[in-house]
Parts: sequence; structure tokens; C-alpha cells
Amino acid sequence: MAPHATYPLLLCFAITTILSNFILTVSQNKPIFACDISKNRDLKTLKFCDQSLEVKTRVADLISRLTLEEKIQWMSSTSKGTTRLGIPDYQWWSEALHGIARSPGTRFTSLVPGAPSFPQTILTAATFDIHVFEGIGKVVSTEARAMYNVGLTGLTFWAPNVNIFRDPRWGRGQETPGEDPYLSSFYAAAYVRGLQQRDDGDINRLKVAACCKHYTAYDLDFWKGIERYSFNAVVTPQDLDDTFQPPFKSCVLDGNVASVMCSYNQVNGKPTCGDPDLLSGVIRGQWNLNGYIVSDCDSLEKMFSSQHYTKTPEETAALAVNSGMDLNCDHFISSNALAAVNRGLLNETAINRAISNNFATMMRLGFFDGDPSKQLYGNLGPKDICTEANQELAREVARQGIVLLKNSENSLPLSPTAIKTLAVIGPNANATETMIGNYAGTPCRYTSPLEGLTDSVPTIYDPGCINVFCKAARIEDSKRIAASEDAVVLVMGSDQSIERETVDRVDITLPGQQQLLVSEVAKVSKGPVILVIMSGGGMDVQFAKDDPKITSILWVGFPGEAGGAAISDIIFGYHSPSGRLPMTWYPQSYTKQVEMTNMNMRANPKTGYPGRTYGFYKGPTVFPFGHGLTYSAFSHNLVDAPKLVYVPLEEGHVCLSSKCKSIDALEETCKNLAFDINLRVKNVGKMRGSHTVLLFSSPPQVHNSPQKQLVGFEKLHLMAEEEGMVRFNVHVCKHLSLVDENGHRKIALGQHVLHVGSLTHFLNMGI
Repeated sequence: MAPHATYPLLLCFAITTILSNFILTVSQNKPIFACDISKNRDLKTLKFCDQSLEVKTRVADLISRLTLEEKIQWMSSTSKGTTRLGIPDYQWWSEALHGIARSPGTRFTSLVPGAPSFPQTILTAATFDIHVFEGIGKVVSTEARAMYNVGLTGLTFWAPNVNIFRDPRWGRGQETPGEDPYLSSFYAAAYVRGLQQRDDGDINRLKVAACCKHYTAYDLDFWKGIERYSFNAVVTPQDLDDTFQPPFKSCVLDGNVASVMCSYNQVNGKPTCGDPDLLSGVIRGQWNLNGYIVSDCDSLEKMFSSQHYTKTPEETAALAVNSGMDLNCDHFISSNALAAVNRGLLNETAINRAISNNFATMMRLGFFDGDPSKQLYGNLGPKDICTEANQELAREVARQGIVLLKNSENSLPLSPTAIKTLAVIGPNANATETMIGNYAGTPCRYTSPLEGLTDSVPTIYDPGCINVFCKAARIEDSKRIAASEDAVVLVMGSDQSIERETVDRVDITLPGQQQLLVSEVAKVSKGPVILVIMSGGGMDVQFAKDDPKITSILWVGFPGEAGGAAISDIIFGYHSPSGRLPMTWYPQSYTKQVEMTNMNMRANPKTGYPGRTYGFYKGPTVFPFGHGLTYSAFSHNLVDAPKLVYVPLEEGHVCLSSKCKSIDALEETCKNLAFDINLRVKNVGKMRGSHTVLLFSSPPQVHNSPQKQLVGFEKLHLMAEEEGMVRFNVHVCKHLSLVDENGHRKIALGQHVLHVGSLTHFLNMGI
């Protein structure tokens, strides 16, 4: 009996050891926060620690207690705390572009080894689903709070990237919601709301703080020796206001974002982080930002050393702060601001203004409210990260975003019972890390395309190339496999070695010998050939579009941690594709015709310049913006829409006595100037599916207006033969106006044509 009696003791000892180790791990991972009254009772008497007071009062009290040197430390992303006031150091720089990402302010450990990696933004945008945009933000912010509670991240996240995907070669286009200002604006506001809005409805508080970047007209990293640090984006007032600014405006006005990041580049000869008109004038003045303006990392140093815009570091620091910048990513301000003050270039009042915005954001986050475990979200922890529901959302978003570009004779979906063996070929066929793109963390787990497809049918695999550069394709090996199998899936495309931050493309064709590999495999295949393109930007795959042996083409973006499962779901028909392209796919000839440095959006017939994006581009496309096929079919019927809208004018207006092509979109004119368009949508196919209704407007051709512009979108989920109603509330000034050559918003008089698929409706705008 004695030997058996030791087992419970040994087991108890083992459990106690594990438990004590866990407690030790947790105790070493506590959130940092100010006003910890449990450690210093004297802090209770300080106004800035009093939660009952208004933020403005608390901030003013805090600033009054700091020395100039201490204040300057709170203008840098790695902020040095003030121990005597119970304020710890704080790292502002954390990332959450499409999930919690590795960054200076965020780390993964054995306590939290990973978090869901959602599809890269460009594929999420392809869902055209506002609920998805906001839903991802909610999950990310909940997991951020959970990681904060165990000391693994901060509360300020520099996401989303809402720059316009102006040029197909841009390596960071993958991070954006695409080329359309309207879609990008809706994405921006929705994702910000998901990150920031609290469950208790307190609009004055923040769950986490989002940041819309990179302001503004930033969309070149490194192209043919030209780099972002010194690039001067020459932008017309018209292009600036109707293309580049709308997503940032929506971030601030519709999303109430806590921060905006100014970019590296110059705009019309002025560094964005040193332009008072763009910062104090627009963001703080016109849009009334309730938060802080932060520089991109090292941008002040680049303003001085690469752009040579100022003569000394002190002048650079002073220019940025005086222009409206509040926080500097990096240490340039903390190293040079005091010298700027001593030289009379910068005064303490400007510094107080800057840190007031920074501290107010931290107050709204609860950083100065004491122990986070006693606040809302204080019960969150590792158990709330990588949940089954959150991982399933990553898979669902990828399914909703994947775009079916071609499907000859309905060759997809494949039947998992009819296909006995499947050839899976290509350098991205067994991709894992490639699927998550850049600005990513450690996923909960990966499901590669090969793994996802193998879950449905037996597969035989060959990479076809060593990597995506594909300098020497394994053509004969791949052909041998393809010739003997029932169907072939070719997973091609790019990865971060070809398109990413600091790396722009020169060509937009499939890299290396990928095209040769695809064509040769297609020749010998006896069954369907499905080309899957994994990339951030578009590819010229006209050869595959024209090749009858290549029966289907899918674009899957960088589909996130569950990308392989989502690809399989689409290919085998467990889910009907419903994604639509959020950017135009151009032919390779476009890259030879258009310099990436040319910022003009509008075509110029005199020079042969074809323009950019679906709104202005006049040239051939491989696939247009909004293109996307499905396994079902949907009909549209117009139920109700006005044919004539009158714009009221005040008595004596010049346009009442003379012919005008447009009138100013003034606030008093725009009040209550809206109407509804009601559509009946029916799934007339045999398979349930999701369908995105896109409403476009083609305005009268005045002020070099766009050919058409997106003015509404909505996603429906319908069973076979089921009907649904869509109502678009169209506001004349918000949706149907345009920007003239001087950057002023106008209402074009005359005939506006509204489009939904093949359905058109003519609307006359009169006075």
C-alpha cells in the first residue's frame, strides 16, 4: 500500500509546480498603467488620476506637473514615464492591420503564442461587406485588450492603411482597401469603429485607439531608384480632394478615429509632416480630429537628411510640431525639441498642445484610471485569443473575399466525389507564411492550399518552381503529374519578396517562368485546370483568360491563416464565391506607358496618358474593378427611383438667369437633398450564395468628371429562388457631387446615369 500512497502526493506536487509556474508567468506579464493607487496612495489626490473629472481637466493638471524635459519625452513613440507621478514608460507603436501584429509594442510568448491572422486588407475589401470590415475590428480589439491585460501589447494601434491603390505596381497596395475612394472610405470608418467603439456605448472612451495612415497621396515605396523618403507627389487640387483625401476624411468624421499618421513623401513640394495646411488646417481644423497626429517612423529624420527641406534638426523638429504633429515615431523629437526651444524656434505652448492630444487619447483608453482588471475588459485574457469563433471568422472572410475571375462552362465547382485524384502544383501551393502578407503576427495555425484541398480529395503535389521567382520551372515533372490526374490546381502568384513595403514591382506579369509552367501544364491536362493567383496586386493573366484549356481563374489575395481551407471551400463548392475586385487589373503594357511617379488620375488625350483606376482610365483591362463571378445567378429589378431631382437655389442665384453646368455643393443647398433607390434582387440560380450589389453613377461630363463612380454597395445572402430588397439612400451632395479643377465640390446639372449591373436608370438633376 505504501508505494501507492505516494502517487497522489507526486501528482499534487506536479500540479502545484505547474500552477506556480503559470502564476509566475502571469505575474511577470501585467499591463502597464498609470495612477496605481494600490502602490502609491498619494496619487489619489492628483486630479489627473480622478476618473470623475473631464478629460480636459485631467490633462491640464497632468501637464502642469511636468517639466519641459518630461513633456518632450511624451512626444516620442517610445515615451519615457515620470516615476514621481506614477506614470510608466509607454510604447505607442503597435500594429493591427489585419490581426494583432508583431511590432515594438507587441510580442508573442508562450502565454499568447499567436492570434488570428485575417486576410490581408485588399482581400477583405473584396468582400464589399461593411459588417465584415467592422466585425474584424471588433475581434482584433477584443484580442488586443486580452493581450494588454497580460502585458503583451499596448493600446494604440497604427492601423488601418487607407491609402488609395493608385498604381498596380505599388508593393503596399495589399495593405489597402483598393483603388476606389468610396469603398476605401467605408472600409476606413467601419474598421476604425470596430477597433475603437466600446461595448458600453461610451462614445468618449476608446476600446483601443486606431490610426489612419499614411496621410496623404502616399503610394510609392521604391520604384526604379525613386524612394518614398524623398518623393514629391505632384497632385492637382482636384485629384487630392476627390481621390486621395476622402478615406482620411471618413476616418475622422465618420469613424472618429483617434489618430492620423502623416506620410514620408512631400505633396506639391511640402513634407506632409511639416505642412500646416494639411495638418492643422485640414485634419485638426476642417475635420476637427479628436486625437493625435503621429509621424511615420523616421519621417522627420528623412525630412532633414533625404529631402533637405530644413537646414538643421532643430528646424525640422520645430516645423513638424508647429505644423500640427503631436507624436514622433522614433526619437528625432526627443533628441532635438529642447534645442529648438532654446533657439526660439519652438515654444512650450506648442509642446503643451501636442502632448495634450497625446494624453487625452491615453485618458480615453483608461491608461490613467488605475488597475485595468477593475475596468471594462479587465476579465479578458489568453482564453479570449485564437477562439474557435475568431478562427472561423478568418476562414469566412477569405471565402467571402476570393474572386472567381473566369469559369468556362461552369467547370467549377469540382465534385469531391467525381475527382478521385487532384494535382496541386505551384510555388504557392503549399504556402503558409505567404498567405498572411505583411504587417502580420503569429497566426493561431496555418492551413495551406495543399492541406485544404487534401482534406477533400487525395492529392499529388509538385511545387513546379523553387520559389515564386521561378527562374527555372520544373515543367516536365509538373506535366507528368498533371497528365495523369482528374483535375489540376495551379497555385501561382507572388509573395513579400516581390511586393511589399519598400518593394514596388516593375512588371505585373506572373514572375519568372510561372506563365510558361501554367501554359505547359494546361496543354497536357485531361480535366479542368484551375489557376489560383495569390498576390496583393493584380496580374496580367490575359494569356490564361484566353486559353480554353485553363477553365477557371481565382484570385485569392493573401488570404490569411485559413486561406487554404477557404480556397478548398470555393473550389469544391462548399461555398459560392462572391468577392469582387477592389482594383483594376491592367495589361503589362500599362507599365510601359505610365510612369509610376505620375500622380494624375485623369487621362490626357493630348499626351496619350490613359489615366488611372476605373473612374478615369481609358484603355484595355484584363479584369475591371468590381468583376467577380459566382456559382449562382442573380437578377435585379428596379422597384422605385426618381427620374428628376431639383436642387433648390436662393433667390437671385446667378444660375436662375443664366445657363450653368454645375453649382456649388454648399451646406445650405445640400440639406435634405436625398432620395431612395429600391431594388429587388433574386437568386435565380440553383445554389445559395452571397451577392454584392454595386451602384455606380456616371455624372454629366463637366469638370473632367469621372466616367463613373461607386455611390453604394450592399451584400445579400440568398437561398436559391429567394428574393431580397436593397435600398440605397442617395444623398445628392455626398454621392452624386464631383470636384472641380480648383478642388471645390460641385453638383453637376443634367443627366446622371445610375448603373446596377446591366440595369441603368436615368436621373436628371435640375434647378
